[in-house]
Amino acid sequence: MVDLLLLRHGIAEERGADRPDAERALTDLGRRRTRAVAERLVALGLGSSQAVSSPLVRARQTAEIAAQAGLFGPGGADFRIDPALAPGGDPVPLIRAFQRAASAQSPKPGSTQRLVLVGHEPDLGDLAARLIGAPSGTITLKKAGVALLSLGFGL
Repeated sequence: MVDLLLLRHGIAEERGADRPDAERALTDLGRRRTRAVAERLVALGLGSSQAVSSPLVRARQTAEIAAQAGLFGPGGADFRIDPALAPGGDPVPLIRAFQRAASAQSPKPGSTQRLVLVGHEPDLGDLAARLIGAPSGTITLKKAGVALLSLGFGL
């Protein structure tokens, strides 16, 4: 079984003319809430050894906090950066590659492989909607919000 955990970045600095959107960082409140969410996910047993983040600063910082909280495995395992998770990107090829790798490992019956994607709205919500067959715009993740989808091995 393959699960997909979608994690939206935490609360970030307001948009402004003084910096590009891609460089907006998490606020102190955004960091605290992101840490609380990540710690709760770990407590629920929803960690993963595989994680991919958008290259934008606020998403990378969210992934770093999640890694420090142990969401990506013991010892704060690393995550990779992929532009497919930047606003307007298409993460479906990443998901398919993960599913292929997971199915090739011949997992034990009842075991679950989980991939965490850290990104942005409306992209993550639209991805979740697409994967469950709902219309675009019907799912919205709040900042530091999560969605967990069980995909099996097919997409």
